[in-house]
Amino acid sequence: MTPQVYGYMLEHTREPEVLRQLREETAAVHGSHMQITPEQGALLGLLVELMGARRVVEVGVFTGYSSTAMAMALPADGKLVALDRDERPVAMAQRYWGLAGVAERVELRVGPAAESLKALLERDGPGSYDMAFIDADKRAYGTYYELLLQLVRPGGLIAIDNVLFYGKVADPPPGDKAAVALRDLNAKLLTDTRITVSMVPIGDGMTLCRRR
Repeated sequence: MTPQVYGYMLEHTREPEVLRQLREETAAVHGSHMQITPEQGALLGLLVELMGARRVVEVGVFTGYSSTAMAMALPADGKLVALDRDERPVAMAQRYWGLAGVAERVELRVGPAAESLKALLERDGPGSYDMAFIDADKRAYGTYYELLLQLVRPGGLIAIDNVLFYGKVADPPPGDKAAVALRDLNAKLLTDTRITVSMVPIGDGMTLCRRR
């Protein structure tokens, strides 16, 4: 996609003002490249609505663009559980949850995501969530995926970000453990009969997995 075409797409992407402000503030933060794109945020919000989701879990919060986009799409009594191990960028996320009027819909858990997912399984039980979004430590995606397959209900959705990983998955550089892990996960998803799957070339690649 050329810069001109991408610019046109952004001009035709609905981005609430609070998300625009969050995106612009995040641009000055270290690691800003980890933020999802506006069109990804719009897609996640649409998926929440299409799924009729009431309970969502996010693995990897950063400054909160994706969690805010999804929480805004939830019904008033919906709940999004946000998992992250780093409190520093999450402070910005919490501020924007408030600005977006969705703070009461978000439950934040700070700590290793795998442990938090296991705790949610114990507390809420298998099949208790409608949708999940993974955008965290790439090397641990396989672990998160298996835990979320238990946590998300049959017919529920797991969205996985960065599955193209700047194109590195096609030919992982030597020693790039994240690229290798994502390439292995992509190969696994292709043949996993527990899901219906589609890899979508949006942002850095997003795979959508519907649990059968």
